[in-house]
Amino acid sequence: MTLRIAISIAWLSLLAACAVNPVTGRRELSFMSEAQEISIGQQSDPQIKEEMGVYNDADLQAYVNDIGQRMAKISERPNLPWRFTIVDVPAVNAFAVPGGFIYITRGIMPFLDNEAELAGVIGHEIGHVTARHSAQQYTRQVSGTIGLVALGIFVPAARPFGDLTGQALGVLFLRYGRDDELQADELGARYEATLGWDPAGVPAFLSTLGKLDEASGNRRGVPNWLSTHPEPLARVEDIQPTVEQLKAGRADFSTNRDAFMQRIDGILYGDNPEQGIARGGVFLHPVLRFRIDFPDGWEIANSPRQVVAKAPGADVFMLLQLVEKPQGRNLQEIALNSMANAGFRAVEGARTTIGGLDSFVGVYQGQIEGMGRVASRAAHIAYDGKIYLVAGLVAPETFRQADAAFSNSIRSFRSLTAAEAENINPNRVDLYVVRAGDTWASIAERGGGVISPATLAVMNNATPGSQPQPGTRIKIVVGG
Repeated sequence: MTLRIAISIAWLSLLAACAVNPVTGRRELSFMSEAQEISIGQQSDPQIKEEMGVYNDADLQAYVNDIGQRMAKISERPNLPWRFTIVDVPAVNAFAVPGGFIYITRGIMPFLDNEAELAGVIGHEIGHVTARHSAQQYTRQVSGTIGLVALGIFVPAARPFGDLTGQALGVLFLRYGRDDELQADELGARYEATLGWDPAGVPAFLSTLGKLDEASGNRRGVPNWLSTHPEPLARVEDIQPTVEQLKAGRADFSTNRDAFMQRIDGILYGDNPEQGIARGGVFLHPVLRFRIDFPDGWEIANSPRQVVAKAPGADVFMLLQLVEKPQGRNLQEIALNSMANAGFRAVEGARTTIGGLDSFVGVYQGQIEGMGRVASRAAHIAYDGKIYLVAGLVAPETFRQADAAFSNSIRSFRSLTAAEAENINPNRVDLYVVRAGDTWASIAERGGGVISPATLAVMNNATPGSQPQPGTRIKIVVGG
């Protein structure tokens, strides 16, 4: 009798955990109610906006939100509290949080060719929510209590030093399966076709993603679309039957290319000066008025709270961030307490000056999840009422080889004059009409060589190595 009761309770619990999928109409296992989805979205939204920033362009925000709201209303879940936001990061990405919260990165906008492609991206993310993909994936990640940070490509170096491990950001790292992606692609195409946009916008942008991966592998900031939405080129073929079905017998679909081009004219490309700008191996912050030189060839990832540089092909890192709530009577105590709180033991250290600024530089040993035991040369620098941490991180056995690079970067930290800060301007997208004799290389050079000719071609829905068509209006990037 006890066994039968236990089995009955188990079955009742399982049935209670089943819900009808709004898209398929089938019952499926789910441990998250719609109310819980909405609650997660409402809790995650302010944290995501704080970590990434909201792009400061009210008209562009309203434009994206209007498209999203129109599509959400004709979706299977029109009553969710849908929100559509452009976040201020340069990575090429878009992502969805359970409950109807959709985010488009600033970095994806220049790589869209028209409004139909934008609608396809938004519709794809709406599809992840309506089909409950984001809820299912989010449940799997959060139930595993995975601590994640905004700098996903540099998680091992970033984790112990920053308060960036909120689970609300875990959704940025979800990697959907092939079936979920195809379903989201199909839903996005159907939503936009219903509203009159050309559903071919979905495979067109998927093709652009594949070309972009080959041209530049744009992997800065948050994880990009290629890491969170796999196999774009393979999905082009998968979605074609749906697109052909939707377009059969119709010739009234629109792309609104000219209107879209006008909307993104002048949008920032790359880093935002308010959060600092990477120029090659140099990181400049015109608002906080400082610069630091990282080793040549290192990749720099910037977020509102932290800058991380990584050596090519090696687990050798440097990071820069403000010390929050410094504890200590003097700079030495602040430095030792800061590193101890991050789990690092001091081996040596001394007061010094860097760029004329009071500093404490030490060598430390500790352990980082994902890297194991590490050695660090770290400087705590007092400047303008703040304490900056600049630290190199590497496995102990290779510390000697890396230490010269760490020391040189640390010693390069200096203040910027008001005039120097004023001369730091962002890169922006501009519109240009192709002239006879132009090549992608010559056009890229005209903008100051900010991006490669291959990336410029992909940005304009062209194949690298092709010839731009005279008279065509294209997007270029003009250096600041």
